[in-house]
This record gives sequence, C-alpha cells and structure tokens, in this order.
Amino acid sequence: MTDPTRPPASAHRPHRGLLRLPPAAERRPAPRTKAHTADSRVRNRALVLATLYQQGAMTRSDLVRNSGLTAPTVSALVTDLMTGGLVDDIGPREGTRLGKPASLVRIADDTAGVVALDLSHSDRFTGAVVNLRGRVMARAEVPIGDALGDEAAALAMRLLDELMARAPRTVVGVGVGTPGIVDDTGVIRHAAHLGWSDLPLARRITERFGAPAHIGNDINMAALAVLRARDTRTQNLMVVAIEHGVGAGLVVGGRLVEGGQFAAGEIGHVTVGGGDGDAYEDGYGYGAGGPCVCGRRGCLDQAISAVHLRARLDAAGADGRAAVLAAAGRALGTVLAPIVSVLNLNEVVLTGPSDLVDGALPAAAAETVRARTLEPISASLTVRSLADDADLVLTGAACRVLAVELGVF
Repeated sequence: MTDPTRPPASAHRPHRGLLRLPPAAERRPAPRTKAHTADSRVRNRALVLATLYQQGAMTRSDLVRNSGLTAPTVSALVTDLMTGGLVDDIGPREGTRLGKPASLVRIADDTAGVVALDLSHSDRFTGAVVNLRGRVMARAEVPIGDALGDEAAALAMRLLDELMARAPRTVVGVGVGTPGIVDDTGVIRHAAHLGWSDLPLARRITERFGAPAHIGNDINMAALAVLRARDTRTQNLMVVAIEHGVGAGLVVGGRLVEGGQFAAGEIGHVTVGGGDGDAYEDGYGYGAGGPCVCGRRGCLDQAISAVHLRARLDAAGADGRAAVLAAAGRALGTVLAPIVSVLNLNEVVLTGPSDLVDGALPAAAAETVRARTLEPISASLTVRSLADDADLVLTGAACRVLAVELGVF
C-alpha cells in the first residue's frame, strides 16, 4: 500500500538534520506493576548471564558463590540457558584430579548472536551478525539509491532476510540504528532522510522474524558503543557526529538520555552566528550566507557538518585549511560549553571523516570549552576523535540488544 507520507521518487532526499517533531511523540512514565515470580526469574537469569559474561567459564558451584543464588536456582537456570543456546557445557576444568570433576559452563559466544543494522548512511544500509562478545561474524549491505518511505523499509527488511540466513541458530534479537526520532516502542516517528513517519519498524521485524527488535536513533547507538566498547573510562559523555548533518548522543550516569520527545541531542540547529539578518559577523569563519534548511542563519550545522565544511575548505585552499578547521572547532566548542558545564561531562567524542574531525577541529573545540567553563569542570574533559569508525552504530545496536535481552551490561 502506498505510504501517503512518502515523497515522490524524483524528490531530492531531505536533509537528515532537519527534524519536525510530531506533537504525539512524547515519553510517558511506565505504569506501576506488581512484582511477580516471573520478574525474579528474569532478574536471576540476567545475573547468571552477567556473571558468566564478565568472569568467564565456571562451574555451577562457582556460579552459586559468585551470584549469591541458591544451587537449585542456578542449576535450573543453567539448564534453561543451555536449552536456549545461550550457554555451553565445555567439560571439566583442566588439571582436576580428585573426585568427579565438575563441568564448566560458559557463554555460548558463537552459537548465539545478534543481528544489527545501521541505516544512517546516505547511500546504503549496512548490517552484521555479531556474536555475544561483539565479534562480527558476517556482513551485508544494500544500496538504497533514491528509495524512500515503504520502498526504503522494504530494503531494510531484505537486508535482514540475508543476515538472518547467515545467523547462528539462536538470535537473541535485532538491533537497529536509524536516523530520526524513535520512540520507546520502536516506532520511527520521523526520519526525513528516509521519508519515514510513524513507521512501526520494531513490530514489523518481530512479526516477520520472531525475534525481539530494539530500534534507536543512530547517534544514540553510537554513544552506547562508545560507552560499552570503545575504551571510555567515564559514565558521562557525548558523541557528536558531523558526516550527515550534525547530531549528538548523550550519556549521563551510564544511561542514554533520549528526552521527553525522544529528540535529545539535536544540536545541529543551535545558532552560533550573530543574527537573523542577511549578513552577520559570526566569528567562526563561515560569514554571511544563505539560510540553513531550518530557515535560520548561523546554525551549528552550517559551521561544522561535513558538506558545509568541505565547501569552505575547498574555497580556502591548502593555506587556509587549518584556520577553517579551527573556526569550526570554536563553533562546536561554543555550543558544547553550556552542555558540558551543566552536566559535568568528562568526554566528547567526534565521529565523521578523519580529514575533518582529527587534528585542528577537536583541539579548537576543547580550547573553546575550557575558555568558557570553570576550571574544575573543564580540567576533567577529554575531546577525542573516532574518525572513520564504521562499526559504531552497529556495535551500539548490538549492545542495546545484549543489555535489554540478556542484561549483560
């Protein structure tokens, strides 16, 4: 059936940084429910998995001591987890000599896995089958061309078909990172980049493949990847992506911050220029110009997004390159300073092409933040680049599944 929200095939693909939030997209508190025995079983299952995940193979007796659960509970849970393909019995510990050796159990790293999709690229959808330790077991991608709306959604499902056929016998779940606003039921409320509005992607995936699906904004998934899998030492961080417009993923206290309307991190249209007139002095090197796609002038997107930044670099030539990148870094630092100060963030990670986000840009951003914040806050701040890390969104989507379905993070 034709999606009435889908632009005609000949239309230009919309700018992904421009989000018009539907009024209905609002986070509501979860209703209170009475605790049940099943809740305790889920918690205990997650505790056993987390213990094995973090501490490695051990006997059932070891699990009892390390988890604090009773021996019958551990025995029953291990049996269920082995039946579900999440845990393996690998035989006795080497070097055991006296008595009947106890068998070791461990996480089934390669016989169970997660399927992850990254829908953030402008020209293709990518995906991977990831084992329970985050190792990529298989990859696939599909070009998207001019596909929008239902046609683009069908391409994502086609990619999932291919990956599911290559997945291990137990698929814990499907994780998806997508542009746009995604609510906590897995509905993509709005993704201008793909012509999607109120797309129930999680439900469609679960109905088709029988696996739980967890959908999130792509930059939020990148932030989860940095938190869980990129050697960060803080629980308070921000990831800023500039490759396709400008957006940010925010983690505070080890938790992803999505906002009341699921739109936290939309910093691309914060203005850093000097006014709404036809010309202004912005102080960041991009001067007067036409309006942003949002209709205003001086947006951060115009200052640091890859397409605008490359245009200024081409115009400046080799001699002006460092100055252009430093000006972009100052614009970013101006926007980051109040956020870093209010939330006491310890790390800002930049993602995008290495020729843009390495070197002068992060250095200037860090210097600007430090000049605009109190020393006790800025002294703890690190600004670094994860340029060209192609697996950030995939890794974060896999982490989301492992955290929700297995409780291993």
